[in-house]
Amino acid sequence: MLIKTYGSAVYGIEATTITIEVNISGGTKYYIVGLPDNAVKESLRRIESALSTSGYRMPRQKIVVNLAPADIRKEGSSYDLAIAIAILTSSKQIEAHALGEFLILGELSLDGGILPIKGVLPIAVQAAREGFKGIILPLANAREAAVVDGLQVYGIRHLKDAIAFFADQGSLGRTEVNTADEFLKNIDNYDTDFADVQGQENIKRALEIAAAGGHNAILIGPPGSGKTMLAKRLPTILPPLSLGESLETTKIHSVAGKLGATDSLMTVRPFRAPHHTISDVALVGGGNTPQPGEISLAHNGVLFLDELPEFKRAVLEVMRQPLESRQITISRSRFSVNYPASFILIAAMNPCPCGFHNHPQKDCVCHPGMVQKYLSKVSGPLLDRIDLHVEVTPVDFSELTSVRVPEKSAVIRSRVIEARKIQAARFKSNPDIHNNAQMSAKQVRAICSIDEAGRALLKTAMERLGLSARAYDRILRVSRTIADMDGSMEIETAHLAEAIQFRSLDRESWSD
Repeated sequence: MLIKTYGSAVYGIEATTITIEVNISGGTKYYIVGLPDNAVKESLRRIESALSTSGYRMPRQKIVVNLAPADIRKEGSSYDLAIAIAILTSSKQIEAHALGEFLILGELSLDGGILPIKGVLPIAVQAAREGFKGIILPLANAREAAVVDGLQVYGIRHLKDAIAFFADQGSLGRTEVNTADEFLKNIDNYDTDFADVQGQENIKRALEIAAAGGHNAILIGPPGSGKTMLAKRLPTILPPLSLGESLETTKIHSVAGKLGATDSLMTVRPFRAPHHTISDVALVGGGNTPQPGEISLAHNGVLFLDELPEFKRAVLEVMRQPLESRQITISRSRFSVNYPASFILIAAMNPCPCGFHNHPQKDCVCHPGMVQKYLSKVSGPLLDRIDLHVEVTPVDFSELTSVRVPEKSAVIRSRVIEARKIQAARFKSNPDIHNNAQMSAKQVRAICSIDEAGRALLKTAMERLGLSARAYDRILRVSRTIADMDGSMEIETAHLAEAIQFRSLDRESWSD
């Protein structure tokens, strides 16, 4: 008897519906066809044990399981439950109704328990798009799927729960999540705040500019000057995630298996801080079974690379293309997947191996040439993609003990949001551009026009400070953001002057 159930496969952050066909006939062997990987092939052993411990039996006949379409690779253990229900129905051990109306997902343990799976949110989105009535899945994944409107979501703990549901012999509690309420409830739920940081007003200003224009930044300063503390607070001043951004970010973390049983939507911008020993595959994504890397997990948020020169050069170089295109394509012989990777890069580094080059009180003990050698670990092409070079100095004792209450993140964020509104209006005819940092060179020339006084200032700065040619466009982008923060239609000389000071590493004399 031929029975069909439905599962799903995830490629990148999109899902494809898989039809599971089971036919039982005369014979003795079991077959799974349709390009299954080892985890899928092993499912029949898990199913046999789960059926036995649940009071059912595995038919001693020829069982053919086909996973269609047959030209798509099937990976993982999420097909266990759908295959088990199809086998029980095909062997007439149960009568199952409405099998074609539901997606069935879940890994079976040997005692019939249902274990959680990855990638539930994109699967639920695709199920709703294709008109399925609902989805049966592990209870641990139920809230994640329930954020999709128009889809009945039933979480189960055991194989018997699914059998009873399809046999109309039991009722399951439907999992429901009010997406709007869930989104708004935790939209500003941060544990950190810029009010925690005493002093460092110039660094806060630089990070406000970075947030307002979506600019990448590098913080250069001695140990203990507050680089990490400041970087961790950048997400608190970024504009809140929109519902669309929240869903897209959640899909990536769902595919990577980073969501907990109580999570439904990611409502705050991600902050990822990988260690400097990370591999290039872990950073940008990939593997035999491609998974999103840290740059995709930081999508719509912040990627923080502390101790930048300590990262392997090859690891840093693979970031160059994603920083430009804001996505990463992972290609294999049979397929390729795309992961979004639109993030603000914040890097931090010491100015030299000992950490005290240009320190106001302590002497640098590095040998001649060591500073330049240390800085050269970070390639020019990578620095070319970083708009703000921010020198961080130690906090003075008087600032640390000051009774003045620093400005809260919420106040800074309100200014950032206003600047972003100006940019949204500017780029409304360019749907792929959302902020000043994403402007092309052609758009910089058209949008970032300066007057004669501005040209004279920029010329003088480039000649006297020894700024490189690559600094020119970066200065214009940053000055446009500063003008937006001031509500100015034109880029004034004061905006240019402030932008010029954020090109420390372009100065030929900086490492002397």
